[in-house]
Amino acid sequence: MSSSLRRGALAAAAIAFSIASLAACGAGGDAQTLEVKPDNAAAKVGNLKVQNVLIITQPDLQSTGPAAIAATLFNNGSTAQTLDSITLPGTGKTAELKPAKGSGPLTVPAHGSLVIGGKGNASASLPSSREAVQDGNAQKITFTFSQTGAVSLRAFVVPSDNYFKKWGPSEVPTGAPSTSPTPSKSTTASPNPSTSASKPSTSATPTDAASASVSASKPAAGH
Repeated sequence: MSSSLRRGALAAAAIAFSIASLAACGAGGDAQTLEVKPDNAAAKVGNLKVQNVLIITQPDLQSTGPAAIAATLFNNGSTAQTLDSITLPGTGKTAELKPAKGSGPLTVPAHGSLVIGGKGNASASLPSSREAVQDGNAQKITFTFSQTGAVSLRAFVVPSDNYFKKWGPSEVPTGAPSTSPTPSKSTTASPNPSTSASKPSTSATPTDAASASVSASKPAAGH
């Protein structure tokens, strides 16, 4: 798939993701609008349908922060089910699941839906995402439910940018090394050279020749 076609597919996935989420909230899991099959990851096992699945990484390629999983889960059965886990087979990664409010398991109500990802919704995050997923890949992912069991499919891996920013993880900046501050110039002046120069000695020692000359000029005593 060329890069232009991939961008188009991802854009369509984003639009379909938003439409499906809104439709699910207003019309339930059996609405005709949900029969539209968008060009994105989706799978159905029994009464459970997993749709609009994306793995959204940090926008900064150097960041080792968490990735977010976005998905919409539909339950056409008469009994509520809980989402027990989301795993990435072959990577050893398991998502941390949190409900929209409070604590406890994520529940997909009977004849209803559950949206994962985005403000005000339940969340699923993968720690240290760069070790497990790469942007542009179709990553295998497994959703395990309390009654239906495992539902596996492949999800696009995209950075948290443009269409996917509002569904993605909180941005974690790269830990860039701090730059050393420029040393300030010293304001202390260099010490002045000593002003007390050594004065030449005024008591010069007479040379041997001068001493001899003075002795010879004196008249001899007793003449």
